[in-house]
Amino acid sequence: MDTAAATATDPTATDALAKVLASSDSPSPGVLDSIGIVGGGQLAWMLAEAACRLGVALHVQTPAADDPAAERAASLVLAAVDDVAATRQLAGRCGAISFENEWIPIEALEVLAEEGVQFVPGLHALHPLVSKRSQRELLNLLHLPAPRWCPLAAVYPPLPPDPPASGRLEPLAGQFALAAGPDAGLPASSQPCLPEGFHFPVMAKACLGGYDGKGTRPLRDQSELELLLAEVEIGGWILEELVAFQQELALVACRDRGGTVACFPLVQTHQHHQVCDWVLFPAPVDHSVAAFARNVAVSLLTALDYVGVLSIEFFYGPGGLQVNELAPRTHNSGHFTIEACRSSQFEQQVRIVAGLPLASVEPRISGAVMVNLLGFEESSGDYAELRQRLAALPGASLHWYGKRQAHPGRKLGHLTLVLESGTRVERAEELERRLAEVRAIWPRQVAPDSGQRA
Repeated sequence: MDTAAATATDPTATDALAKVLASSDSPSPGVLDSIGIVGGGQLAWMLAEAACRLGVALHVQTPAADDPAAERAASLVLAAVDDVAATRQLAGRCGAISFENEWIPIEALEVLAEEGVQFVPGLHALHPLVSKRSQRELLNLLHLPAPRWCPLAAVYPPLPPDPPASGRLEPLAGQFALAAGPDAGLPASSQPCLPEGFHFPVMAKACLGGYDGKGTRPLRDQSELELLLAEVEIGGWILEELVAFQQELALVACRDRGGTVACFPLVQTHQHHQVCDWVLFPAPVDHSVAAFARNVAVSLLTALDYVGVLSIEFFYGPGGLQVNELAPRTHNSGHFTIEACRSSQFEQQVRIVAGLPLASVEPRISGAVMVNLLGFEESSGDYAELRQRLAALPGASLHWYGKRQAHPGRKLGHLTLVLESGTRVERAEELERRLAEVRAIWPRQVAPDSGQRA
């Protein structure tokens, strides 16, 4: 089964997606002196820092008074991020609201939008991006390159039709049976198998809530497929082919209220235990690859009438450039922009939400590497001595998020190091030297994350 066929099996979903793309609830122009952010983690913390420099008051909805963004917020609404009543309260303090992550109750928030609350990006643009399945359907609809995929329910053969009264068999519609569990509505003898064209190993992904490797499971054989089916709700997962990539790349793009698009430089990302370990600027790829990535970004932003910062993760290898995932927000892969570019991804998001014009996204240095500082032990300490040593490294800028508790794999901060080498080969060698300096001070995570939210 190809990707187009996978989407064609759910024409209702495709029609609904097309209606979403045709709609628009973009906020009207106007410069605001206060904005709101739903979520109070490290992304909101860096957004608040950028807002302060721009003279924009940033109000935050977050569940805990000691969340990272709390110390920089103009005010706090202490509530869960999916508390719509709290979001209404937040709206009373600001002119427009944005989000730290995509785990938002869109349908419930539509009531607020009808009352006049401005959301940036608009809810119409967020709707196809909050689920990995709808992301894949969107990419198919726009004919943008992505790994082949299918609903997890496709592992069960279509249900046979009831024999017609004439005794003749009619053609099968080809619809997959989306059920709450692997056995619901299926014959007892039905055995799961990969759809035609798919082969083990494959990657299973939860449609909602996954991040940093959570909600993804590589399936190496039939037994692992059957184990997954026994543990999850079948309608909430998709399967993807494993891509033989050579590099993972990422691009942060932005579009303002007037439709102007700007893209930060393409970067290379490196994962460890499925969590971003480091990000290299610029990506060691040909100009044509970077140009194609920008074209993909412009296509997505324009088709969705998207207003705000959008982050795109890519696979790059023998099959060319393919979209891995989309994030409708600022992103870990864009942290390097704080030091490396004339404006950061956080400044751009604040500008867009507040109705200010975009700033330059051009680089101001020739190269940099951003290293995530992940917890490597259970601790409530502030790692003061290690942080001092990191900050003392040549060309280093340390960002410490102020989280009260460390867990293995939890993002506690990041470090950006300026790279000075000119050629691609020299920069690769310098990258290895600088990473070795960091790892001599801050150990790399040695075990998968315990499950604590980053």
